[in-house]
Amino acid sequence: MNFPENLKYTKDHEWVRVEGDVAFIGITDFAQGELGDIVYVEIETVGDELAHEEIFGTVEAVKTVSDLFMPVSGKVLEVNPSLQSNPEAVNKDPYGQGWMIKVAIKDAAELTNLLSAADYKTLVGH
Repeated sequence: MNFPENLKYTKDHEWVRVEGDVAFIGITDFAQGELGDIVYVEIETVGDELAHEEIFGTVEAVKTVSDLFMPVSGKVLEVNPSLQSNPEAVNKDPYGQGWMIKVAIKDAAELTNLLSAADYKTLVGH
């Protein structure tokens, strides 16, 4: 199982990669493993200003649907366009090709509330 040190994590199993004032967000390797084969990613919040912990979309696996929660407040700038035709990228490369949204960070101080890789690893029992 992969826990990249350069990312921040949430207790809801999202990851955040910060590049300047923009955050790339997706679900963790642990989360995709728990969900199983992902068949559809629904995100219709582009252009929306969302608060921390608001739902920004859903991910559908063969046996379940799971909400996706904002790790930080901000405006959703972009949805990964390849997920429409290739949702399995979330299973194959959750931290790379499987990223879900790009967000303009509203309050960088919220990043301090996220988990480190070590803390997230402890949370999920690894």
